[in-house]
Amino acid sequence: MRLAQTLLRTPNRRIAVMAVLVFALDQLTKFIVLQLLGKGQERVILDGFFKFVHWGNTGAAWSMFRGNNELLAIVALMALVVLFLARNHFDTRTRLGQLAFGMIFGGIAGNLTDRLLPGRQQVIDFIYFYLRRQGGEEIGFPAFNVADSGICIGVALVFWVTWRSEHSAKAVETPEAQ
Repeated sequence: MRLAQTLLRTPNRRIAVMAVLVFALDQLTKFIVLQLLGKGQERVILDGFFKFVHWGNTGAAWSMFRGNNELLAIVALMALVVLFLARNHFDTRTRLGQLAFGMIFGGIAGNLTDRLLPGRQQVIDFIYFYLRRQGGEEIGFPAFNVADSGICIGVALVFWVTWRSEHSAKAVETPEAQ
């Protein structure tokens, strides 16, 4: 109990703990995928809806900028530095804001690790949702991973916390006339 209290004592520590948790879960799930599936393999979980896959991505979201792994690694590293330096310009006083930034930091670090690891040098995506059309053709959402989820959820939470904070500030500034 004392360890948890010590780890979670300050906002920066709470952000760091969440980042480490997201990073660890991301790397653990990718390790499992590497053990269970060969590159390019797929395992159907719910036919016509969900598969575990082992796909590599040298690009960014939706495989944009494919083949630019080194450049995207530099961008990710710069994003970590800029977000770290700018974190206090956002509402990181709240636990929700701290959770958001921890998820973003952990997600960026997880995908950056994939890009930098020798022998990997690409992000491993393994969660794939899809639908099968009548002719057998699949249409799907791009495959993603835990790090991608952490980044997306974290960014959504930053927007939510910022909107809520600004909305509350406006309500205080302009009380409704009675």
